[in-house]
Amino acid sequence: MQKTTTVTVPFMLLGILFNICLVASNLLETKVIQIGCITATAGVIVFPISYIINDCIAEVWGFKKARLIIWSGFLSNFLVIGLAQIAVMLPAAPFWEGEEGFNFVFGMAPRIAIASLLAFLVGSFLNAFVMSKMKIASSGKNFSLRAIVSTLIGESADSLIFFPIAFAGLIPANEILIMIGTQAILKSVYEAIILPITIRIVEYIKKVDGSDVYDFKTSYNILNIKDI
Repeated sequence: MQKTTTVTVPFMLLGILFNICLVASNLLETKVIQIGCITATAGVIVFPISYIINDCIAEVWGFKKARLIIWSGFLSNFLVIGLAQIAVMLPAAPFWEGEEGFNFVFGMAPRIAIASLLAFLVGSFLNAFVMSKMKIASSGKNFSLRAIVSTLIGESADSLIFFPIAFAGLIPANEILIMIGTQAILKSVYEAIILPITIRIVEYIKKVDGSDVYDFKTSYNILNIKDI
């Protein structure tokens, strides 16, 4: 009998939103913002949403589906960056005055992309792994604690990888260290603030989708994408 794999509407919608957030965050990461004494990249506006979605997917459908979505986000962003580089290389119309700004954002994108993609893979897979293991250990209880802990671990790893690769030589080392700590904390606080909404979304999806996976015999090999 041929194996069939179904994809539900909630899973599809969360997957689409996950990909949009990742692509948007990489473009926004090219701007460094200052709010009071806090220095961060503009990607902090949207990137934490991808971790919240990751938590939802890992909680409802398990590590297998989280792995699928993480790799789809990686490939989507890679495609967008590749197309952007083609656009940068194409000659601009002589009357167009926006080339300098366009090239600054997208010309910087390869370095940002490499840093972001590496950080994203490590952080996202750590987030999904911790969420999955904690769910088994807690018998599905304490979702709030699991969401915050998994995000804190994932976001910390993400920041530790992203900032040195993306901004070394462009921003003073002490500022990079401050941004690493600030960004990890801000993103985790972001998740804590929006947690009541996340809980309701997870409860609703479990109810309408009828799925609540425990990864008892799941392979955590991130390259095992055929196992979905």
